[in-house]
Amino acid sequence: MRKVLIFLTLMLLCESDAFAQKREKYEFKRNLPVYADSLIADLTYPMAWDNCGLKDFQEWKRMARQKVFDCMLMPPPAPSNGYETKVIFEEQRDGYKAKKLEIRLSRYYTVPAYVLIPDGKGPFPAINVLHDHGAHLFIGKEKVIRPLACEDSTVIKDAEDWLKGYEGQYFGDYLAQNGYVVFSADAPMWGERGQMEGPRRDRYDMIAGNMMMYGIDLSAWMTYDDIAGTAFLASMPEVDSSRIGCTGWSMGAYRAWMLSALSDDIKASASVCWMVTTDEQMSFKYSRTENGGFANCFPGLRRWMDYPHVASIACPKPMLFINGSQDKLFPVAGVEKAFQIMHRTWESQGAGDKIETELWEIPHSCGLRCQQRVLEFFKKYL
Repeated sequence: MRKVLIFLTLMLLCESDAFAQKREKYEFKRNLPVYADSLIADLTYPMAWDNCGLKDFQEWKRMARQKVFDCMLMPPPAPSNGYETKVIFEEQRDGYKAKKLEIRLSRYYTVPAYVLIPDGKGPFPAINVLHDHGAHLFIGKEKVIRPLACEDSTVIKDAEDWLKGYEGQYFGDYLAQNGYVVFSADAPMWGERGQMEGPRRDRYDMIAGNMMMYGIDLSAWMTYDDIAGTAFLASMPEVDSSRIGCTGWSMGAYRAWMLSALSDDIKASASVCWMVTTDEQMSFKYSRTENGGFANCFPGLRRWMDYPHVASIACPKPMLFINGSQDKLFPVAGVEKAFQIMHRTWESQGAGDKIETELWEIPHSCGLRCQQRVLEFFKKYL
């Protein structure tokens, strides 16, 4: 037994930086190629609205959206008989009903989701609340909607612990209390769509790589599911399909502006703490060298458009972006550049008043003030 323990200890030490085998010559450091600056310099973004040379904005939107879909690779096959839905559990809460559903969003799989429906006579405006990443995969939808009583005690406790990033308030429940139908579903690899062996952040990248061997981009399937989930939300009789928005924090914010760009069902979106330009995000200037990796990566898309260019496909929809000056994940210089790019696009279409970008003195978080600001935004536009 002692020999086994010594062997395991040595193996762990060998995997650490202190004992790693290193060559005098190398091509990668800090998870980036040493020629990262050259790669960044060669990113010209020919499909961006400012660069494409097109005069017709609607034609640009059509072409830009199709380019994004091309880079998303194979979509999940649609379900054969529509969005078949099973109600797993429901309970009455203060001012609204909470339901747990299982929805067939693809021929391959069903998706667990929560829906909150206000008391009273609808149809109501609705919001797809998209959960965050957080390198924490055990829960998904439960990060933004209080778990129903049918859930295991470990899920309920984990959700309560995770609330610190939201200052103790479930974002989705807060919106439902203010009169919105709220929908939230697990993204692939989170919550009840995770790995049998248990959630591990390092396994996400391995599984995403394996999915590419099938010609599938896992991040794209998250976005495809967000689009399908919103279409399901629009089909609900309790929902006014002309008043649907989406919001989220961190990866949820990325999902929100991506969804707004690619889905006509979304009329307005609000993103908290996820917007930047690639030249700042992927450079050696900062200690952080990626923000989600495979969770926000479409193959080849950066050769055509940067993040704010893709978000601009949503123009002239109302869009709110809040980022934090103390957020270590997103360099302020990159945030400000991205904001400027989007403002130029909206202003070019006479919709400058519909894009709201704000830099707050906050870290990477979505506290009570952020949630209140998002609510005010949706009250204005939905």
